[in-house]
Amino acid sequence: MKRKLAMAMTAVLVLSAGIAGCGNKDKNTSAGAGKKTAVINEEKKEGDTFTLGFDASFPPYGYKDDDGEYVGFDLDLAQEVCERNGWELEKQPIDWDAKDMELNAGTIDCIWNGFTLNGREDEYTWSEPYVDNSQVVVVSEDSGIKSFDDLAGKIVEVQADSSALKALEGDQKELAGTFGNLTQVPDYNTAFMDLEAGSAEAVAMDIGVADYQIESRGGGYVILKDAISSEQYAVGFRKGNEKLKDQVQKTLDEMAGDGTLMSIAEKWGVEDAVTLGK
Repeated sequence: MKRKLAMAMTAVLVLSAGIAGCGNKDKNTSAGAGKKTAVINEEKKEGDTFTLGFDASFPPYGYKDDDGEYVGFDLDLAQEVCERNGWELEKQPIDWDAKDMELNAGTIDCIWNGFTLNGREDEYTWSEPYVDNSQVVVVSEDSGIKSFDDLAGKIVEVQADSSALKALEGDQKELAGTFGNLTQVPDYNTAFMDLEAGSAEAVAMDIGVADYQIESRGGGYVILKDAISSEQYAVGFRKGNEKLKDQVQKTLDEMAGDGTLMSIAEKWGVEDAVTLGK
């Protein structure tokens, strides 16, 4: 009996030690993960990967073309920045609603895709603005809508978590209050399909994207004369990540100085909106 009792006590001690060991292992793993998070998005070295987070349905700044390739003005800028620094560019399409989670988790190094800094100044570490942009309203040519007054009672669509939505929920809340309904959609392709189908009567959006969408569809739409708001685009980095921001900004300044930035802007038809270097 004593022998059996001793064996049972030994088994308990071994099991307890094993559990304690597992507990220590989990604790060490968590500490390691925390340490890794603390150095996310630091200064890049030659050969490193630069992961760019972007909305893949936001032409002409970043989108998937008919060949299934990710292209756009901002992606071309980022590619040039990477080539000059010896980095490998990784284009990472993201759910726009999850952009902060992606950035803070370190799965992306920055948000670079027609990203508005106005109203978000304290939420990220920003590059200098490189594009001036306006929020406008697009309607069908034959809609009869000529001004903001004509939007009263109308169904207006806007992309979720967009600058246009922010303006209509903020400074232009009174205007939005005249709409019959302000509906959020995941992307502007959906909004234009709804506009074409008649399930929406207007779309609030960035002017650069509006110009692209209208041209790519062969016309049939117009932009109302008045703008909802104006804003500036910049590259957003994780709060406090000054080192990587400085590296990117230095290269963008060089590109503005030697004409490369403007050349890329002309390729995408956004040269009139570029501000960096002017």
